[in-house]
Amino acid sequence: MNKTILNTLKIASAAIVAIIIAKVLNLDNGISAGIVAILSIQATKKETIKTALERFMAFVCALAISFVTYHICGYNLIGFCLYLIGFIYVCQRYQWIAAMAMDSVLISHFIGFQSMATPHMINEALIFFIGIGAGILANMHLRADVNYIEELKTNADEQIKKILHRMSEHMLKEDKSDYNNDCFLRLDDMIREAENVAKINYENQLGKKDEYDLFYIQMRKNQKDVLHEMYKLIRQVKTTPDTIHIIANFLEEISLQFEASNTVEDLLEKTQFIDQFMASTELPQTRKEFEDRALLFTLLKKIKEFLDIKAEFAAMIKKHEEILQGIKAFKS
Repeated sequence: MNKTILNTLKIASAAIVAIIIAKVLNLDNGISAGIVAILSIQATKKETIKTALERFMAFVCALAISFVTYHICGYNLIGFCLYLIGFIYVCQRYQWIAAMAMDSVLISHFIGFQSMATPHMINEALIFFIGIGAGILANMHLRADVNYIEELKTNADEQIKKILHRMSEHMLKEDKSDYNNDCFLRLDDMIREAENVAKINYENQLGKKDEYDLFYIQMRKNQKDVLHEMYKLIRQVKTTPDTIHIIANFLEEISLQFEASNTVEDLLEKTQFIDQFMASTELPQTRKEFEDRALLFTLLKKIKEFLDIKAEFAAMIKKHEEILQGIKAFKS
């Protein structure tokens, strides 16, 4: 089902349930419970609970401030305006901005009651808790969007493979006028979307949190930055010495082996062999060839940096898994 429709049903259901509960309890201004529920629903579980706690503290302050202003000025517009001045100041002071409108709606009900007697305060407190509770419960069904994040990660990986393949092709061309950075713009969009979804999934975990996707996307983000530096180096190479074929073939090999599970140990070893081979070849004959040879050496270092990022990530994940296995073994 479309996410927009699901969110519509979730928000509307929370509001309707809150109103029904308020009506069953025969509360005055019960419809306000539905408004509170709507305003309580946030993008993630963590944000919903955090906002609920902030609004509770703000509600307590609102009751205290309004008690003073209503008793001094009466249950009228002047008393409510003075309350607003004090309450808005407090909310800004403690960054409870989201609580200003919702809590003030509840406080305005006391003008209709013309009293802040205990039954009326209980009435407003129940409306608050029913609405907040309905909002929290509506968000408890949120689960990590596993399929979507996996799709986004796969798409980003495929785009990196294409970029590596494109590099291997254009390295062998002296004319690189058609070699632009459009592929990096698409990769930026893919990684940005994946990062946003991974953060939402992370915030929707209330217990023990799995950070793998966040680390994975950050790893690909770091690799993307190195890839862009490699692209700029390749753009500067104007000749096609024999050594360029070795690096072009190596980039193609990396693209073919570019998988999430690859620890890149073999590829890192190969960078050492290529480095040694290039150092042992004849010196360039012209200044331009010499400059291009220097660019190729720098490019090889960047390729190693690109692979090192993945190797460090693989080592970190392996260590993390070993720690978890050790904990499980200890508990058993």
